[in-house]
Amino acid sequence: MNTIEFEDIKVGMSVSYSQTITDADVKTFAGLSGDHNPVHVDEEYASGTRFKKRIAHGLISGSFFSALFGTKLPGPGCVYVAQSFQFKKPVYLGDTVRAVAEVTSIDVEKRRVFFKTICKVGHRTVIDGTAELYVP
Repeated sequence: MNTIEFEDIKVGMSVSYSQTITDADVKTFAGLSGDHNPVHVDEEYASGTRFKKRIAHGLISGSFFSALFGTKLPGPGCVYVAQSFQFKKPVYLGDTVRAVAEVTSIDVEKRRVFFKTICKVGHRTVIDGTAELYVP
């Protein structure tokens, strides 16, 4: 885990994380979240949708930001204040998602760091958003 002092965080710094989405990820997330929507867990059902096959829960990809923030930037001890997501495209099982968080501004007085957050599969943007973190 990275430990970056608050004073060393600068606008423009960025971190990334990549993971390939598996059937086990989707089933585990369904169990944890209680979201057993058949578009995620039932291939036959999903084949009749506009997606033509199962898609991953959007929040699986969105959760990768938690990993970035808690382990890389700002790092251990930081706490989420806010996160927004716009889900642009579906993520399919077998897709490799790359989550990137870039510092856009810093509020030194309140010890808040603001980020642009984006997830991509290849060159496709699948999630676009922002985040705000408190750094103790």
